[in-house]
Amino acid sequence: MHLETMEPADGWEPDPGTEAAINALGDGDAVFHVWGGDWCIDCQQQLPAFGAALEYAGVDDNHIHHYPTEKNDDGSKSGPGVEAYGIEYIPTVVVERDGEEVARFVESADASIAVTLGDELRTLADDAVVSND
Repeated sequence: MHLETMEPADGWEPDPGTEAAINALGDGDAVFHVWGGDWCIDCQQQLPAFGAALEYAGVDDNHIHHYPTEKNDDGSKSGPGVEAYGIEYIPTVVVERDGEEVARFVESADASIAVTLGDELRTLADDAVVSND
């Protein structure tokens, strides 16, 4: 399945000072699970930049999974993986390594999806280095 809103935004460039966070998306073997709806305004605003950031970071397409989501009459969401991952709001991006969730973005944050998740992945990497010392 494919989300049109995950098509990378044309001409996208990382904001100055965010390159390290965005590059962290491509470090290691992270798998990105993206729930969204092409009908969703938040997804339309955020996912094209996230798609571009993943491309910028060199994330392999095989590591990006799209889950088109529908909104039910009661406001709840339905679609592939919604129940299994507890998806209530979109966009939601779950990052996994070795089948375990290591980071999650839900709907909005102070920074973009890419920067928010990249910072979380950098913190995890820094913590792993400290614990190995």
